[in-house]
Amino acid sequence: MDEYRQTADDNASLPAQARLSINHCNLPPVILGSLTFQQHPAPLHLDGVSELHSALFSNLAQIDDAAERAENFQDYMRSGFLLDHLEEAGLPDRPGKKNRHRADYLRILRGWLFDPDGKEAAVLKGWVESRFGLLPRNHQGPLGDINSLPYQHYLAARTQGLYNTNALESQLDLLYTYCQYEVQRRYPAQTHLTLYRGINRIDEHEVLHQPARHVYILVLNNINSFTGERERADEFGDYILEAKVPLSKLVYLPGLLPGRLSGEDEYLVIGGVYEVALRPF
Repeated sequence: MDEYRQTADDNASLPAQARLSINHCNLPPVILGSLTFQQHPAPLHLDGVSELHSALFSNLAQIDDAAERAENFQDYMRSGFLLDHLEEAGLPDRPGKKNRHRADYLRILRGWLFDPDGKEAAVLKGWVESRFGLLPRNHQGPLGDINSLPYQHYLAARTQGLYNTNALESQLDLLYTYCQYEVQRRYPAQTHLTLYRGINRIDEHEVLHQPARHVYILVLNNINSFTGERERADEFGDYILEAKVPLSKLVYLPGLLPGRLSGEDEYLVIGGVYEVALRPF
C-alpha cells in the first residue's frame, strides 16, 4: 500500500468498549486488537487446542497435498465430534422438531456467507468475542455497549444459534487452528496478505484517526469478510477498503475446504484496530 506510513498512532489501542479484559488466547485483547499488532503481528494460539488435537496435526505434517489434508481434517471433525452419529453424543433426533444439534462448523460458515447478520453469524461473532476478547461492533446495526438493547438482541441470536448444538464453539476452535496450520504451510515467508472490502461510506465505521487523505485508522467489527480480488470488492460498495491483514487473524481463506464452500473468494478476518487505505473504483 503506497500511502501507508508510520504515524504517531502506531500504538493506537483498541478502545475499552470494544474489548473484554480476558480471553482464551495467548495474547490479551488489548494487544491483539491494537494497531501495533496489525503492523507487527505474532502467532495466535487458542488455549489447549493444538495440544488436545496433536494427533491430527502430526498426521497432517506427513501429507504434502493440501486437498488431501483438507479431507483428512474433515474426516477428523466428523469422527472427533461425532457429526455423522449425533445420537452417540447424546443428541437423538426428535421427529417433528428442528434439530439444532445438526448445526456444525460448515453450517456456521455457510450461514455467514449467506447472511453476516443472521443467527449463524451471531454464533461466529460470539466465538470471536469468547476466544479473542474482541466485542462485536455491529450485528444488524451498531451494537453499542454490552448493556444496550441492540447488544442484548445480538446475545439472544447468539444463544439461539448455540442452543442444543454439539460442541459448536470447540469445532470453530479447531477450524481456526487448522486454518492457521494451512496458512503457515502456504505462506511460510509472509506475515500479511493485502485484502479488499467494498463499502459505501467510511463513516459507517469507527474511525479513530485519519493520518492522510486516503488513509484511516479504524476499528473493524470483531470478524469481517474480505476478498483477495480488488475487482470482486467493487461489487459490494462505492469504495474499496484495502488492508494489510495479519495472517494470524485469518479464520478462513478460499480453498481451505475444497468443494465445501465453492464459488466464494472470501476471507474471514478477525477485527480490531486497522490502518486501511480507502480507494475509489
